[in-house]
Amino acid sequence: MNLTRKTQEMIRDNMSMEDALPTKMPVYVNSFAYIFGVITLSALGFVVITGIILAAFGPQWYHFSNAGHFVNSLHFWGVQIFFAALLAHLLTKFFMAAWRDGRWKTWVIGMFAFALSIFEAYTGYLSQTNWDSQWIAVQAKDAMNALGIGGFFNAMNTGQVLTLHVAVIPLILVAFVLIHLIVVRSDGPVKPLEKKDRGEKNESKNR
Repeated sequence: MNLTRKTQEMIRDNMSMEDALPTKMPVYVNSFAYIFGVITLSALGFVVITGIILAAFGPQWYHFSNAGHFVNSLHFWGVQIFFAALLAHLLTKFFMAAWRDGRWKTWVIGMFAFALSIFEAYTGYLSQTNWDSQWIAVQAKDAMNALGIGGFFNAMNTGQVLTLHVAVIPLILVAFVLIHLIVVRSDGPVKPLEKKDRGEKNESKNR
């Protein structure tokens, strides 16, 4: 089985060039409710770039160098923007009932990506190699053991945590995000709830 060929066939069968690289978007996409996904994606790219720089130079650099401190701060605040935009994206799409019209796959994949993002942030705190990360690791090991996953994930194992944070989880997360984007491009942006739909909902409540 050729994975590249299968991927090409899947994209060709489900997407046109206009879907993959649209030149025009529906008018309703101009609404502010549609901007949070773009902010989330931009913040993710920013976090990945700053994270690669931090991993390349190591903790000695970002703990004791002015330039390292600056990049570390950029990475930290990039993560804050990422989660703020991600939460706003989730809430706006929830209240827009974004799973309508057979878009449940987009919703499910997005929720998996959200869960992975939380675990990625958690391993990020454990990877700081400072007093905070040590304290978090000591407190978290009991929680991991209580959940029954302490034998697979040791919060106090810096090598394991760093590998998960830098290599394993980001690759899986980026893959989920790409699949999420492909499905969105294939199905198109979710339409706003029409007044007719809102009226029907109100009538059903009053019955």
